[in-house]
Amino acid sequence: MVSLTLAIPREIKKEMEKHPEINWSEVARQAIVKKIILLKKMDFLLRKSKLTEKEALELGRGINKALSKRYKGMV
Repeated sequence: MVSLTLAIPREIKKEMEKHPEINWSEVARQAIVKKIILLKKMDFLLRKSKLTEKEALELGRGINKALSKRYKGMV
């Protein structure tokens, strides 16, 4: 197994120190594995896509804008 060093803000470190019973390395390891699984699923879903990165970003921004308008109207 290899080692990975992370830099975190002091405030986060202070909060972590309040819970010494937690194996923070394991928490980080599980978060990384979860993200890798998600990325593999995305790669699989997009493997035949002809959408460019620019087009995908524009589409995402449009969706975010529409959702923002929808939910602002609900408040």
